[in-house]
Amino acid sequence: MASILYVCVRPEQGAADAEHQSFRRALGVPSLDRWDLLETPLDASVPEQYDGIVVGGSPFNVVVEERGELQRRVEGDLERLARAALDGPLSAFFTCYGIGVVTRMLGGTVGSAVPESTRATQVRITSAAAEDPIFGPSAPAMSVLTAHKEGSIEPPPGAVLLATNDDCPVQAYRVGNRLYATQFHPEVTPQDFVDRMAYYRTTGYFDPREYDLTAERVLAASVTGTDLLRRFAAMLG
Repeated sequence: MASILYVCVRPEQGAADAEHQSFRRALGVPSLDRWDLLETPLDASVPEQYDGIVVGGSPFNVVVEERGELQRRVEGDLERLARAALDGPLSAFFTCYGIGVVTRMLGGTVGSAVPESTRATQVRITSAAAEDPIFGPSAPAMSVLTAHKEGSIEPPPGAVLLATNDDCPVQAYRVGNRLYATQFHPEVTPQDFVDRMAYYRTTGYFDPREYDLTAERVLAASVTGTDLLRRFAAMLG
């Protein structure tokens, strides 16, 4: 079985623990190693120890006037993992905040013009994804869960756009054969997402006065995004 590492960039312990379990379940693996980047800087040997990594979300944003020392260090570590997926045998799957880090690293533009509130949304699988082993089987479209304040209008140089919608044109892309990034959250079930909402009730991802209504709408959604991570794990062997 392939060795996979979950890379955590959430400061909220409860949310981080739940995200870890969401990734483990979506990948379909009995156990999943974990590295908390906020607590421990990345060890240079990590890319050599694993076949694949998955990177969770974070309340950090790439588009901020001042990035503190911790955030700058975390983003440097994430860039090193992304480059390892470009240059070597490591495969990587970045989500949400991580796509912004990778986009900027590749020379793309991340901005605040295409945010999406906490909700389920439809994304279209592009024709360029037809032969992709992870996204191709989900064509022509799939339902996913999203909540983000920043995003991109076009993919960065060298990236193949895999999924899109009208609200946020860059929903997922691949660079080379081993580096994937999604704007949405492929690891969560609707219940997972509602549980996570409790940690971010006042952080701007949704109107806190509409907490119950937002949760009700999320719980009523049927999503298929977790299929992507199962295929990612299968691709690793």
